[in-house]
Amino acid sequence: MKNKSLMLKNMLKELSRRPRFNISLYIIIPFIISGFSALSSLVSSSLTRYHLTQGIDFSHPVFWAASLIGLLAFIAGVVLVRLILKPVEIFVEKAKKLAPQISRIQNEARDEESLDQIQQFTHVFDQVTTVLSRMESRHFFPRIIGESVLMRGLMSLIMKVAPTDSTVLILGESGTGKELVATSIYEISLRKDKSFIKLNCAAIPEELLESELFGHEKGAFTGATSFKPGKFDMANGGTLFLDEIGDMPYSLQSKILRVIQEREFFRVGGSKTIKVDVRFIASTNKNLEQMVRGGHFREDLYYRLNVFTLNLPPLRERKEDIPALVDHFLHQFEKDIEITSMALQMLMAYQWPGNVRELQNIIERSAVICEDAFIEPNHLPVGITGAFESPNHSPSLPTNMPIDEKLAQIEKNMLIDALRKTGGVQIRATELLGINQRSLWHRIKKYNIDVKNIKNQNS
Repeated sequence: MKNKSLMLKNMLKELSRRPRFNISLYIIIPFIISGFSALSSLVSSSLTRYHLTQGIDFSHPVFWAASLIGLLAFIAGVVLVRLILKPVEIFVEKAKKLAPQISRIQNEARDEESLDQIQQFTHVFDQVTTVLSRMESRHFFPRIIGESVLMRGLMSLIMKVAPTDSTVLILGESGTGKELVATSIYEISLRKDKSFIKLNCAAIPEELLESELFGHEKGAFTGATSFKPGKFDMANGGTLFLDEIGDMPYSLQSKILRVIQEREFFRVGGSKTIKVDVRFIASTNKNLEQMVRGGHFREDLYYRLNVFTLNLPPLRERKEDIPALVDHFLHQFEKDIEITSMALQMLMAYQWPGNVRELQNIIERSAVICEDAFIEPNHLPVGITGAFESPNHSPSLPTNMPIDEKLAQIEKNMLIDALRKTGGVQIRATELLGINQRSLWHRIKKYNIDVKNIKNQNS
């Protein structure tokens, strides 16, 4: 028995050593079809020549020969399709067992009469890709809350740039989480075991900023009673994050440029060149291109910083992340607090000029003043509830309207708003709303929304 097992292992090893050739289906299938065509031509030519020389009526033999070749071609086509689709079916079945939501998605696709089998598989694959992308985002970026298309795209870019030493410029409005993104880049970088030094350029007076960055020698200026290392010294071998670099004084920008280009600097009051190995990450909420044109930011420094740019989307462009963000902030309190559907819909409708930071502050304030375990609309600031009921957003809902009707009207208004923003393009609207195309189609039908009219209004 052992000998047979050993022989089998040796045979498998021998087979594994043999060269393997992988041929694309784009080559195999056309080649087989061409082969059947050539075979048909040869058989037809041979039969025609034979019957002409023999003076025999060849209509019946040619008919049967053509029928036989057609049947063989049909069988070969069925076998090929089966060979191609069978692994796909096995994959889908395994995916259903691993993720219950995939099973639900496949059932929805199967129920859709307008979708054929290939379209069903494509629909499932799209959803599988989405689920895997969300799982990857949660695994590598547990502190970044967001599963929208925009945020998953951002995390994908972070994954690509983090293992490199490229300089990263993070752009985004105030409160979008630029420091959190910079920290995430550091945590999955090759320098994660080294130091990570942060400096807010807007928080330090201009006369002290140079000393903070480069350090100073003893006696360099009045009050410099001892040697002080700078941020570059502390970050040597690691990563330096220059937050709000758009607020850096113009006179200091040339010295930062020198460090980025030459990897060396002078301490304040010193004459010795200090070599440094630092990976740079910078961020700003200002338009640096406009500042360059206005002469307030050095053009050469801008291009040195703008090696790999990450644009953080404002919260109003990824509203589908608001429920997850709200849930995350609520879990930070000691007592169990939930938010009502109406209050959440109001948060979803707000434009959020202060972005995630503003949302966090509002949730904290509402959690403090709510008397029971639920945040109600009356616990939200007037700016949010007033904007929700203003004519610019949607018609004011009657106070005596049943809650189900209110929620239905809110949902309809959100659908119309998303379709207007996307010019009636439903695929783009699903991305804004965070739902699949089938779900959007059913809601449009349910509320009798005239998509064609919305398109005409935007044209």
